[in-house]
Amino acid sequence: MRTKTGDWYEVKMRYDKVYEDGRERKVTESYVVEALSFGEAEKAAMEFLGSYVSGDIQIVNINPMKFKEVVFNEEESCDRYYKATLQFITLDERTEKEKYTQVYYLVQASSFDNCKETIRSFMGSTMMDYQIVSVSETKIIDVIEHKL
Repeated sequence: MRTKTGDWYEVKMRYDKVYEDGRERKVTESYVVEALSFGEAEKAAMEFLGSYVSGDIQIVNINPMKFKEVVFNEEESCDRYYKATLQFITLDERTEKEKYTQVYYLVQASSFDNCKETIRSFMGSTMMDYQIVSVSETKIIDVIEHKL
């Protein structure tokens, strides 16, 4: 397991996909791209998909993502991405009340249960109190990391 912090954009792309049986169909798929700007996200997504697809590729939409960190699971079976909302619990020293802060993560996992297990493993090294508020599967196909 590894993590990567950065600025992430969801890029929706439309192209003609050729299936194993030879039929061709227009599809729209979502990719998450690490980039510093919309233009950089568009360029990286086009370069990535251009190496797999011959034909016309359209960028349908680009949106900045709420999360700043992606948790990658290197296991072969982990081919899905989940949006996880965690709530950190801290004590406000001035008012002596608990303060809740929501943080979003994109987690690569094989299933809903595997996602929660990955989060627990990732958060196990921290001393912060936290709760897993929600976990939902996304339609993200792949994550494109920034090339150095």
